Amino acid sequence: MHRYLVVANQSLDSDELLQLVRERAAAGPSEFLLVVPATPVKDLVSNAMPVPMPVMGGSPALPGPPAEARRMAQVKLDATLRTMTAAGIRATGAVGDPDPVRAVEEAMATGGFDEIVVSTLPARLSRWLHQDLPARLEHAFHVPVTHVPARDV
Repeated sequence: MHRYLVVANQSLDSDELLQLVRERAAAGPSEFLLVVPATPVKDLVSNAMPVPMPVMGGSPALPGPPAEARRMAQVKLDATLRTMTAAGIRATGAVGDPDPVRAVEEAMATGGFDEIVVSTLPARLSRWLHQDLPARLEHAFHVPVTHVPARDV
């Protein structure tokens, strides 16, 4: 059985990722662990709420405490697991550390994986690509890494 570790957040429900997962599942017995880093709300691309300017001597309250980031990641994870299960894909998942490298490290401790799949936003929007996440994961864990960019957000 092939084991795949999928790391994604905002692009977790992208058509491109679902297509790749379907292809891997069709190739033979497989299971998928979805890891969704709890990206801080202020770092989400879809977060259109502007941060208010500080008032004399004050500082703005940043939107979204860590609990809100975890809640949002869990909601996205639950919806994606329902979609994959309905498609006949064997998948489980967990919300992970906000740092995607640490989130993958925690998941890798649960057992060996044949491949890490990194799903990102399009290059013009992706913090993970600007941080060279796919190459960093391949270097750190010595497992093949496949990058799947989403076309749209």
